[in-house]
Amino acid sequence: MIATLLSLVTLSFHFGQAKVAQNFVEMTQAYKLLVGGEAVCLVDIDNDGWTDICTASGIWHNNKGTSFTRIADGGVFVAADFDNDGYVDLFDYRNLRLLHNNQGKSFTEVPLPKLPPTISRGACWGDFNGDGFVDLYVGGYEDWDKDITYPSFILLNKGGKSFELSWQDNRYRSRGITACDFNRDGNLDIYVSNYRLQPNQLLVNSGLAKFKDLASEYNVVATSQGFDGGHSIGAAWGDFDNDGYFDLFAGNFAHRDSRGDQPKSRFLRNLGPKGGFHFHDMGTCGVFYQESYASPAAADFDNDGNLDLFFTTVYGVASFNTPNYPVLFKNDTHFKFSDATATAGLNHLGATYQAAWADFDHDGRIDLITDGKLFMNQSPKKHWLEIRLHGDGKVINRSAIGAQVRVLLKGKTLSRQVEAGTGEGNQNDLTLHFGLGETGGTMHLEIFWPNGRTEIKKHIHCDQIVDFSYDK
Repeated sequence: MIATLLSLVTLSFHFGQAKVAQNFVEMTQAYKLLVGGEAVCLVDIDNDGWTDICTASGIWHNNKGTSFTRIADGGVFVAADFDNDGYVDLFDYRNLRLLHNNQGKSFTEVPLPKLPPTISRGACWGDFNGDGFVDLYVGGYEDWDKDITYPSFILLNKGGKSFELSWQDNRYRSRGITACDFNRDGNLDIYVSNYRLQPNQLLVNSGLAKFKDLASEYNVVATSQGFDGGHSIGAAWGDFDNDGYFDLFAGNFAHRDSRGDQPKSRFLRNLGPKGGFHFHDMGTCGVFYQESYASPAAADFDNDGNLDLFFTTVYGVASFNTPNYPVLFKNDTHFKFSDATATAGLNHLGATYQAAWADFDHDGRIDLITDGKLFMNQSPKKHWLEIRLHGDGKVINRSAIGAQVRVLLKGKTLSRQVEAGTGEGNQNDLTLHFGLGETGGTMHLEIFWPNGRTEIKKHIHCDQIVDFSYDK
């Protein structure tokens, strides 16, 4: 039935003329899903090779790309294998609960140390001290009515058996948390999106989970002249110019202000080793102004080899009775982005913080969950490659959080990373998706593991899903 529905959409006609098929088809009901509107975490819960859906409405098992079945109660999660037993576990950052995955069959709550009272809008996993086990950074937000700034904190993993509260700070009202080893020194760094016109933080890791905020030095505060910071809600790491280095997109909610527009969203280009891994503020790059932008999520939706951006809004109608709507921005190369929302079939979406990507049906085209809906990707077929990385559970965490893969093509390098937290509280699939455009045949890959070790894989065929494991 699902295949029939997709065929009808793809082969639609109007007044005798063939219409151009839209990229996405909404299939929520056809796939028997009730997604809900909270942030979403996309991950393979039971190691069957198919990406499942974790959200407030429940944990939904993917039935080999044909439908979904609810198997457990939900929450607002980020996912990684904290005890290296081979199954991803779930941290509910809204309720500060850690759920151990019992081999994909059930979940058991794990005791945590006494935590500071907090309200959190986002968290991320990462092995911040290099011991082979993933730790947690939990962002603290606010109680606006009581003028309370809640603390952010780090939970260090003690060998997969317990966690230790190692650090806390309540200077900033944090929202989205996302991590990347942007300077390739083998230490996972953290970018924190702070609200209330407070400066964003780039927490540079010197090893052993010792961080220093160097956002100003690296030029990633994501603000404008006359402001200390922006109303930042979420950010997304991604190599938007295919030079092999991870850039940042910082998403800012921006009111009209007596001093002029508040700081707008912007692309921050990583200058690589020649530029000391500092960032150049590229400006909006075609991301036109809307007041209530919120959570960004990056993926190559049309498999042309360029990383695109989906960006949600949280007002349906903003100030001055101005409509706002989530936008799909197509990467036209050289940091030029254009609005592809309508042609892609994603127009008329509502206010939402939800946005994450995964290839649910293994057809090489990456699908989207947003606004409580599942959108299956029906773009014209181009070449692609998907890579699943696995740590050894000793030197490298089983989920391979923090690992990076570069596909080496003629004239450009496509880069992706395994991350457990993006935008504001969402999580893309751990499987890395590469669109290759018209480039077929075989290619070479570079895997950069979280401990700084690099491996080269040669003559990898395109149009398939490939697994690689860390082998010391």
